[in-house]
Amino acid sequence: MSGFSLRFAKDDARILGREVGYQGFFRLDRLQVQHRLFGGGWSKPFNRELFERGDAVAVLPWEPITDVLILVEQFRPGALRGDESPWMLELVAGMVAEGESDEAVAHREAQEEAGCQLDRLEPIATFYPSAGACSEQIRAFIGRTVSAGVGEVHGLDDEQEDLLVHAIPRGHAIEMLDANEINNGHTLIALQWLARHGEALRRRWLRD
Repeated sequence: MSGFSLRFAKDDARILGREVGYQGFFRLDRLQVQHRLFGGGWSKPFNRELFERGDAVAVLPWEPITDVLILVEQFRPGALRGDESPWMLELVAGMVAEGESDEAVAHREAQEEAGCQLDRLEPIATFYPSAGACSEQIRAFIGRTVSAGVGEVHGLDDEQEDLLVHAIPRGHAIEMLDANEINNGHTLIALQWLARHGEALRRRWLRD
């Protein structure tokens, strides 16, 4: 632990009201909230819209003997802007169903999205990708890869998934990170973690 603690905690904020503004594949809630102020007292009640999509698990599959990462390329409608490609190079990831463990999601999504079999999982980060507007929390893992469907197309037809599986040497992936060629948050975070801790983890996994 770093020894640092935030000034305020859970009990220093209140949800005064909540109503559903939209319910489809995702949900939009309208909240009235209030919180303590750093200068003392409480804020005035104010309204915010909150995107509710559930939590997700993301996994970076890594084969430590060959030092190759497994990443998937897929279309993202949110990136349909400007002149950049709306296809992204990403970790495998999926939503957590009620009662499902993070580990179960990690293994399921690795198989569905990349034909990956994993024999070890290490948690690397828990984060909110956009807490100003969305309640989603992502739990990220790195997975030791036994096999992968490199060059294959994976995904579920009923979820309109179309994913191309890539094998990328770790050094090349870090070069892409440094060149600003990785443009989605969960992949950025996992590769930054790998750049700091990858050698130590690789030595440990190769001993096991």
